[in-house]
Amino acid sequence: MWSYEKRLQFPVNITTPNAKLAQVIISQYGGPDGEMGASMRYLSQRYAAPYREVASILTDIGTEELAHLEMVATIVHQLTKDLSMKEIEESGFANYYVDHTVGIWPQAAGGVPFNACEFQSKGDIITDLVEDMAAEQKARTTYDNILRLIHDQEICEPIKFLRQREIVHFQRFGEALRIVQDRLNEKNFYACNPGFDCNCPS
Repeated sequence: MWSYEKRLQFPVNITTPNAKLAQVIISQYGGPDGEMGASMRYLSQRYAAPYREVASILTDIGTEELAHLEMVATIVHQLTKDLSMKEIEESGFANYYVDHTVGIWPQAAGGVPFNACEFQSKGDIITDLVEDMAAEQKARTTYDNILRLIHDQEICEPIKFLRQREIVHFQRFGEALRIVQDRLNEKNFYACNPGFDCNCPS
């Protein structure tokens, strides 16, 4: 059960529409390393987490990714609202417009729709957490790429905030992995799984 505070985690106030930039940023809505996939990944993985504190980290970060999804959608919305048909045509936004008008729809910058096959919920906590750490770095890299392309501070400031949160999430997943490794090492599981490996120390 969550309490929803009806404000963005970081303010988004973009005054100049720009459909070209919206097409870049939308990748962090529904692209391969975007916020939708991140949220679904962590909120799915938490059910198989063997330790309560690790499940809590997955829940906390998965929930925060929903807030980031809301921020990215707001950025794209503000960049595309009130566009003239001429601006839509000249910006290369016409193909998106035909299918979605200026509604927010999950896709990558290249136009590929969101696909749940882009993330994994394996049920093995080491596998899942290593994937999560990699996912946060891939998202950070995507935000780095966006910041290399965009110089409008109204857009850059919320993007910088989102980028910083990816770094924090990477660190928290590292902490979760250390918790898991410490506990599994106590059982000799991390180095040697008695269920599969011969001659494991008892």
